[in-house]
Formats: sequence, C-alpha cells, structure tokens
Amino acid sequence: MKRLFDIVASGCGLLVLSPVLLLVALWVKLDSKGPVFYRQVRVGLHNKDFRIFKFRSMRVGADKGSLVTIGGRDPRVTRSGYFIRKYKLDELPQLINVLMGDMSLVGPRPEVRHYVDYWTSEQMHVLDVRPGITDPASIKFRNENELMEQASNPEDYYIHVIMQEKIKLYLEYVKNASFMYDLKLIFQTFKVIVTER
Repeated sequence: MKRLFDIVASGCGLLVLSPVLLLVALWVKLDSKGPVFYRQVRVGLHNKDFRIFKFRSMRVGADKGSLVTIGGRDPRVTRSGYFIRKYKLDELPQLINVLMGDMSLVGPRPEVRHYVDYWTSEQMHVLDVRPGITDPASIKFRNENELMEQASNPEDYYIHVIMQEKIKLYLEYVKNASFMYDLKLIFQTFKVIVTER
C-alpha cells in the first residue's frame, strides 16, 4: 500500500505542481550560473547509493567544502536558494526519486555517505526502509540551519549532536512505521510549512 501510494501521490504531485516546478527552475537558472538540479549522492535502502534530485540552491562547487549549511549567513547559498530553502521548494524534485522508487514520501531523510560512515551497526537499521522526503526529524529540526549557526564548530555539532538526535527519531520511525502514521506526518509537515514561514 505504501509503494502504491507513493507512485500515485508523486505522479499526481509532479503533474499538479508542474507550473510551480517550471517557475522555480527558471528562477534558479536565471539567478546564477549552473544547472537547475543538484544531484547529490545519498545513501538509500539497504545501504545502496542513489542520486537525489533537488533544485540547486547553492553556487556551483559549493559542496566541495563543508557539507553543512550554516544559517542565513552562508555565502554559498544563492538569492533564489534562500527563498526555495525557506519554503522547502528545493525538495520538490524529490518526487521524481519517489516515482522512481529510490525514495518514499515519508521515511528517514537520506544522508550522504560521509556521515553514514559514522553510524554504528545499530544505527544502520535506519537503512532497512526507503528514505523519504519528510519524517519526524525533518519536523523537529526544521530550523537546523539556525542551530548550526550558533555552534562554534558546525560540522562537529552536526555529527555529535544533531545527527545523533535525528537517528534516534529515524529508528523510532522504522520501528513504528505504518500507513496511517505516514499520513499523519505528511499533514504535520504541511502544517509546519504553512504556519511557520
């Protein structure tokens, strides 16, 4: 049922949102040099790598330094990037990943290999399910960039504090995952985006 729902919902979402996707794509392209999409390698189901679709919100080559984004002061983020990140529009192309089967609408957010290499064998159970566009950690840490801005060492703070808390929520999701729980998280995500921006 979950996979069927993902296929139908992502397909309908891409169709309905196509005007928005086209407008955002045009803005990204006109705002700075580089491709419209940012296709980063993430770790998915059963510890297999895949390429995630996102609208590019940073300058080309910005990911060659730190992988974490620091608050509103990060100079690597483009003008359009600040806006599309704020309203989560940069995540919309991940509906393509959902349609392809790399991701689900709901599931632990996919991490880059660099950070997965820090996980323990117990934490690797996060990869027993498909990664998702939203999950409990996405809701709780919706202001992650602002938290990082306050840290003296953002990279270290992410690895030892934020990531550890996220993984606890990921494992809790894996343990309690159900179709109704997914629907609840989808509605909670919409509520957060609409009411807290």
